Amino acid sequence: MEIWQAIVLAIVEGITEFLPVSSTGHMIIVSSFMGIASDSFVKLFTIAIQFGAILSVIVLYWKRFFQSFEFYFKIFLA
Repeated sequence: MEIWQAIVLAIVEGITEFLPVSSTGHMIIVSSFMGIASDSFVKLFTIAIQFGAILSVIVLYWKRFFQSFEFYFKIFLA
């Protein structure tokens, strides 16, 4: 994977992450169009960039997660 391909995938992730569409699906489609979907590094890159997006949401909503910890615990138990 070249640097411009990584930038394109990162832009697709950034645009689609907070929209009600599948950001992972869009990254897979774009990587298929670029012909790099079968590369093992691209698969690792997709996982890493998804982890970064999930981590940013956790950091952003940190207080909300723990203010209602009891609520989430009940959901987890259910």
